[in-house]
Amino acid sequence: MSEGMSFELSEDQELIRKSVAELAGRFDDQYWMEKDLAHEFPTEFYQAIADGGWLGMTIPEEYGGHGLGITEATILLEQVARSGGAMNAATAIHLSIFGMQPVVVHGSDELKQRTLPRVVNGDLHVCFGVTEPGAGLDTSRITTSARRKGDGYVVNGRKVWISKAMESEKILLLTRTTPYDEVEKKTDGMTLFLTDLDRAHVDIRPIKKMGRNAVTSNELFIDDLYVPESDRVGEEGKGFKYLLDGLNPERMLIAAEALGIGRVALDRAVTYAKQREVFDRPIGMNQGIQFPLADSLAQLDAAELVLRKAAWLYDNGKPCGREANTAKYLCAEAGFTAADRALQTHGGMGYSEEYNVARYFREARVMRIAPISQEMILNFLGSHVLGLPRSY
Repeated sequence: MSEGMSFELSEDQELIRKSVAELAGRFDDQYWMEKDLAHEFPTEFYQAIADGGWLGMTIPEEYGGHGLGITEATILLEQVARSGGAMNAATAIHLSIFGMQPVVVHGSDELKQRTLPRVVNGDLHVCFGVTEPGAGLDTSRITTSARRKGDGYVVNGRKVWISKAMESEKILLLTRTTPYDEVEKKTDGMTLFLTDLDRAHVDIRPIKKMGRNAVTSNELFIDDLYVPESDRVGEEGKGFKYLLDGLNPERMLIAAEALGIGRVALDRAVTYAKQREVFDRPIGMNQGIQFPLADSLAQLDAAELVLRKAAWLYDNGKPCGREANTAKYLCAEAGFTAADRALQTHGGMGYSEEYNVARYFREARVMRIAPISQEMILNFLGSHVLGLPRSY
């Protein structure tokens, strides 16, 4: 057995897991149900995570963070989702935990000093502005433009599915500084900014959606937004490349959140199956109930192993594209399947809002779509890993 292969969390990692589970556990299913139904941001939860010092987990120590790896971040977000907070809880803090990575790696010292300590202490909410109505998964087709004006830029365009825009002071915004038809490589000519979400020039409209309603998803209409040059992340025209750095970690974090939802859904289903009696016996005695839950346990355990491997590879500076994509794929499938089976186990009560499994079901469903669909992951594995001809 090689020295490199260990399936145990380190003492520090185990401490993180326990501490976060305890902290997140203070916010029960009732709290999350109320926030979701009221469409209200979970400020108390967000503040508790910030006060615990968890938001700065992957941000370098010189800016007030802990400088930890993606392994620790996945442990944190899995526990947050597993508390019953599911995606409402995870999305409230997700971007603070890892979304600032392009700024950490490519931002100027001045930009980092100005923003990162505020992200760490929870004072600065940031949203992530990439997706557009006309571009979807083909990011190279974005049309939101930033044109030079004086010592800055003027931005015009539209963004869609921007989580937390209502609560955010700043936006990490991807723009085109060179039009699509003027660049040699289609991913060139895009520039990234971390700038103020000036309400006088940005109209923010929440999108009505199936679930995860404590955290808004929004459409943004940007009209002559002035952005100073000091808000630019790295060099002009290299924004897409900077975002690529964050794609594998993001897939791992999403995988961890899906895993957490699957685990809590399974817990609730098992508890109910032991207690609920029909025909003078607990329903959990029936193989029709027991086998699907046991199968979900096996699926979640297998998916978790790929996620742990992916995070280990990333933290050790090794290629992890295959594993990160596989982890997102398997965790999203296993998490949703577990949530679906938990709902089924509860029968008609599962469809009511009383038992929370309906909320898990709604929130686990989005993991198979966002931030990238299962089909696009299969495209990646098919063409990049198996070497089959690219289909798109």
